[in-house]
Amino acid sequence: MQYKRILLKLSGEALMGEQQYGIDGKRLAEYAEEIKAVVEKGVEIAIVIGGGNIFRGLSGASQGMDRVQGDHMGMLATIINGLALQSALELKGVETRLQSAIKINEVAEPFIRRRAIRHLEKGRVVIFGGGTGNPYFTTDSAAVLRAIEIKADVILKGTRVDGIYTSDPEKDKNATKFDSLSFNEVLSKGLKVMDTTAFTLSQENELPIVVFDMNTRGNLMKIVSGENIGTVVNI
Repeated sequence: MQYKRILLKLSGEALMGEQQYGIDGKRLAEYAEEIKAVVEKGVEIAIVIGGGNIFRGLSGASQGMDRVQGDHMGMLATIINGLALQSALELKGVETRLQSAIKINEVAEPFIRRRAIRHLEKGRVVIFGGGTGNPYFTTDSAAVLRAIEIKADVILKGTRVDGIYTSDPEKDKNATKFDSLSFNEVLSKGLKVMDTTAFTLSQENELPIVVFDMNTRGNLMKIVSGENIGTVVNI
């Protein structure tokens, strides 16, 4: 395996499958199967999931809601998604732990860095919920922060497209895909990989990012096995 410890970032929208909102049980089971296969190869996996399939703080703010209140609602949405993924993984026989940046002890452990690392060393999948625990920070920022804290080798950002393109491939049929990019190239070309805070944090800590299509079966395994899937962003 090319990577020993990874942080997998999934968007909340990815869990919707073909639905308009909420969680698609079929998509969830597919993800659990992909993750299980990689765990069985001895790769340590931590996961951060967004909450956009349930609620987005920014969209709430645009409708007149207090931004801080909206962001807290979004953090709770990520915990709901974390619980759903935890259940799907455990149905497949994968041992997991859900850690939350917000105290919610009845359903999740508090985030404790050393405990998270110990869980990973024991072969458990660790799901981080609640974002960073602070408003105004996205789950991209939470993913990069947790990846640095647990000393992950890479961030794997699972999306609906198979990498980074010159423009949105879902809207522009002439968009071309990059196989690899440096952090500086992403900035100079104005490409959108993560929000600025998350991307800068990743760059400063020399933490590579791989953007790939999580919905294509086998892609996760191919990446950790060293195949050139998606787009790699590195120093």
